Amino acid sequence: MALELQSGALLCTVEPALGGCIAGLWLGDEPVLRSPPVSELASARQAGCYALVPFSNRIGGASLSWQGTQHPLVRNDGDEPHAIHGVGWQRPWNVLDAGEGFVMLAYEHRGDGGWPFAFDCSQTLRLAGDRLEMTLALTNQSGQPAPAGLGWHPYFVKRSRSRVSFSASGRWEMGPDKLPTERKPSSGLDADCGFLDVDHCYDGWDGMAHLRDEKMHVRIQSDLKRLVVFTNDTRDYVAIEPVSHVNNAVNLHAAGRDADELGLTVLQPGESMIAGMSISVEKAR
Repeated sequence: MALELQSGALLCTVEPALGGCIAGLWLGDEPVLRSPPVSELASARQAGCYALVPFSNRIGGASLSWQGTQHPLVRNDGDEPHAIHGVGWQRPWNVLDAGEGFVMLAYEHRGDGGWPFAFDCSQTLRLAGDRLEMTLALTNQSGQPAPAGLGWHPYFVKRSRSRVSFSASGRWEMGPDKLPTERKPSSGLDADCGFLDVDHCYDGWDGMAHLRDEKMHVRIQSDLKRLVVFTNDTRDYVAIEPVSHVNNAVNLHAAGRDADELGLTVLQPGESMIAGMSISVEKAR
């Protein structure tokens, strides 16, 4: 059953059973995120936003290389040859607490073909003024050190004059298999979205991104240092995704890349990581 959160003109709907996803976010009558009717949602992938737990983007070939062992993973998105976006978006979340402007959700993972390491994760969504605040926390519940990552996958509505801008220091180039190949210097983006063709992970992000159009100004903020941006001229949305690590980070690390460069987090048994993100919305002036 979907939950509604409201603060002034901001309305957010959350569907715990579908990956704890944000089914929709509106400023008055105008959608901020892609917001189909909840009754039409069959998957979090059709929703406005979902959490990326315990990794973001792709793990190449749906095979995880960790501490000398290969772990086959479920290919979890149709014809996609890689494991994608973790497991949280495909699992029901439990409601721990809820009120008029907030909800706290939880997901417990005991290790399976989607991800071999047990973990617990909590997700809090809160509306405050003109802002949606989100927090994710993950704890390694397995008996060994485990890789971990967090992030969000919001789909922002792309209107006729949508323009995205943010600062960064690098961009990971993408091969034909949609996996990163090399890092090149980049100052970020400041571009009209209408004909923008991008599907990259940026690092050295300063934690602030802007999306402006004729209807509204949206600010995306996070304490995470990497940002995946995806859109092209066939899409009516632009995905602006704060993430903790580079795409395919675990396997890149196994191939010799530095963990810090990749943003790869390793949690000891019982150790936790936490991430925050907010979406602030105001009418265009």
